[in-house]
Amino acid sequence: MSKNPFLPQGLVGRRKELAQVSQILSADGDLLIAGVAGSGRRTLVKWAAQSAGARVITVDCLRATDGDRFLKLLAASLVSTFNQPEELEKIQHLLADQPVTFLVNKQSKLEMPWKLTNAGLWHLFERLLSLPQQIAEWLDCRVAIVLHNFTHIRSWDRKGEWEEYLRREIQIQSRVSYVLIATVPEPWMHKLSLHMVELAPLENEDLRVWIETAMSDRGLRFANTDQEVTALELFIEYVQGNMGDAIALARRIWLDYLTQEEAVEFVIHPDLVRKNMLSLIEDLAPTFESLIMLLPPTQVRVLESLAIDPTVSPHSREYVQKHRLSKGGSLQGALDSLEQKGLVYGAKYGYRIALPTLQFWLNLRLS
Repeated sequence: MSKNPFLPQGLVGRRKELAQVSQILSADGDLLIAGVAGSGRRTLVKWAAQSAGARVITVDCLRATDGDRFLKLLAASLVSTFNQPEELEKIQHLLADQPVTFLVNKQSKLEMPWKLTNAGLWHLFERLLSLPQQIAEWLDCRVAIVLHNFTHIRSWDRKGEWEEYLRREIQIQSRVSYVLIATVPEPWMHKLSLHMVELAPLENEDLRVWIETAMSDRGLRFANTDQEVTALELFIEYVQGNMGDAIALARRIWLDYLTQEEAVEFVIHPDLVRKNMLSLIEDLAPTFESLIMLLPPTQVRVLESLAIDPTVSPHSREYVQKHRLSKGGSLQGALDSLEQKGLVYGAKYGYRIALPTLQFWLNLRLS
């Protein structure tokens, strides 16, 4: 029951971005993929790497609390990606001079435990980062190292030494493409000559084709009624181009369907979409409450204003006065910070709230 059957088996939309990223990886380019949660950043990398014939090593820097943890995540992904016997043997050979142990765990997977000093960790860091290039040359293949939440390493890399070394590696490795995944580009990223790929909300038509097909495959269809808003239109309106929220709402409707008595065909009406959206929001409410408590009051005020009164011009005098917002730099600072957090789109996409479920919850909370 917990498995989500609506996780797409292919890429939904993003045809232009897929071609762009595939071409960059094939040409040994390094890139940044920027987008909010639920925009499909990881899925895009997966399919682009497959198209380019690249092996993928993934590290979520948010899970790294120090250098040792970062290396353990990198090592685990290395042996998971290059998991054939001859490839694992090659890794052991290349690390033969390192003070690491190679063990096979209960799941028959290779592990590399170690206990190292800071100096030993740094030397292992250099060696592990050189491995993808060496293995790629040996196998005559391409490798993509995907770093999620890259800037989080600053939380423990106080002197910036690890980050600086990673930046240098990004520029010099010829068989390895680095893919940084972030919410928005940071100024320093432009200095690395990274290709920038920014993900806009999905087109409604792409979502419509996907959700109709996905529902039909499970014996469900959207009612085609004469009501002012059809069930399908309401679904599209609720998710606003966010694939993550679309998957969550689709699963919720499907679970509702499973509780019904068996029928040849299950028809989705607007009331059912609305009921399940409310149910989804109820589950997410504790998360959103915690989020609001962590935000500065000025940012909360801006979020609430955009939720109940969307605008492409939050700086206008009328809007500022109407919602009693801070003026000038304080307002722009709040908008920039919310954009960095992935909660609001910037000017390019009209300052809309980036997470449709959050906007829905705010509207309910303020009504």
